[in-house]
Amino acid sequence: MAGELPNHPDPATPGASAGSAPSAGRVGAPSDRTQVRRLAERGSYGLEEICAILDEGFVCHLGFAGRDGRPVVIPTTYGRLGSTVYVHGSPAAGMVRSLRDGLDVSMAVTHVDGLVLARSAFHHSINYRSVVLFGLAREVIDAEEKATALDAIVEHIVPGRREQLRPNTKKELAATAVLALGLDEASAKVRTGPPVDDEEDLGAAVWAGELPLHLAVGEPLPDRFNSASLPPHVRDYRRR
Repeated sequence: MAGELPNHPDPATPGASAGSAPSAGRVGAPSDRTQVRRLAERGSYGLEEICAILDEGFVCHLGFAGRDGRPVVIPTTYGRLGSTVYVHGSPAAGMVRSLRDGLDVSMAVTHVDGLVLARSAFHHSINYRSVVLFGLAREVIDAEEKATALDAIVEHIVPGRREQLRPNTKKELAATAVLALGLDEASAKVRTGPPVDDEEDLGAAVWAGELPLHLAVGEPLPDRFNSASLPPHVRDYRRR
């Protein structure tokens, strides 16, 4: 695939840190799996846009064929380091047992930005930004890479949090599984703007337009054992 990226991050490569995008450009020519066919004008294969959508989210849905061959979709958390997405899992989970041999997976991340209310039910829609990845997921075995990946996931979800925490213990690392998936095969799809009604419906006495939706951060609630002051990374928490 032209312009494809490696499955393993290169720590010496600029842009390989958590939350940063690799060098600008395209992931590559869309593959048969990533080609956006329905409303193709909403599709994008630009690396910068794909990374921006991934970096704003922290929950993904991972699809794969289970051990019995039936389809499985698991919600879980993730983080990105350069051209690799690390997905959190459990050694006891069927997900990890199924993927240890490197099975094909599909990963999806979606942000809902608003409801699009039209003058007909048919033209109602949702404004969204989404990314779909395909590839051969591998289980992260190397202890150093696993620790780095788990740190990246924590930092991806709550920037500034990891430096306040103790290191993971060997027992904790052994009790956690991490899957790695490259950005070799990826696409984004985005919808923005108002409804697109049929011309004959434009005169209908029906309210039409956009109802924006936003992810809101509530007031931090300390647990009953808390003795520390509220840190800035919690007090000022916002998604990218």
